[in-house]
Amino acid sequence: MHISNKLWNYTCIASIALFVSFAIRSDALPQVPGRMAALPRITLWAWERREDLRSIDPQRYAIAYLDRTITIGSSVDTQIRRNSLAIPESAKRIPVVRIEAPRTAMLTASNRADAVTAILDSATETGAAALQIDFDATASQRTFYRDILADLREKMPPNLPLSITALASWCSWDNWISGLPVDEAVPMMFRMEPDHRLASPIADDFVIREPLCRNSYGISTTEPWPSNLDGKRLYIFADNGWRADSPNNTLRRLR
Repeated sequence: MHISNKLWNYTCIASIALFVSFAIRSDALPQVPGRMAALPRITLWAWERREDLRSIDPQRYAIAYLDRTITIGSSVDTQIRRNSLAIPESAKRIPVVRIEAPRTAMLTASNRADAVTAILDSATETGAAALQIDFDATASQRTFYRDILADLREKMPPNLPLSITALASWCSWDNWISGLPVDEAVPMMFRMEPDHRLASPIADDFVIREPLCRNSYGISTTEPWPSNLDGKRLYIFADNGWRADSPNNTLRRLR
């Protein structure tokens, strides 16, 4: 049977595409634009407790670990991670900087500069694949936080992704984060009671509207997961620690 060159080329391309579609793992991430594209779909959060994650598959998981906590008062205090963390040498590592700022914090230019300097120490760690900031900024602290992120983006390596965690309300009905100079905002879809208490009586059930929040979700090992996880980057928090909450259980829940 004679097949034209044009039809033959088309048939080959379609066959290759079909083959690739079957070869992709179920936990692989569809194309993600920008600097986040090189990271695995699933990121395991490793908070303050001691963790040993050397047995994980570094092609399947990234590790986002609490690297330091910055407390802003009259000045800026930095507490480096205290507990050990063991991970594969080739794993994608995302240092997380937690910012604590009580309502009495001095939101001065000097404290902002000191906070940025402390955060940049995490951003320039050897082998860091991205940087993540965790700050539950109050309404009066938002301008200060926005300025910190702008300073960071200007001073960070240009190819290093900048991620932030976000209250679910920030991504839904209180979208003050629109236009922040970050690659993603990860809505925290667990432990949401404070968000529910602060929600307007006419607010919906936290439908994600902010574009920065649409590509990722923060979920936990012990709470129900949202139903629409397809195509999302997932950050998973182990409520009982990763020794008890096996990373492999997360894959079983995704299937």
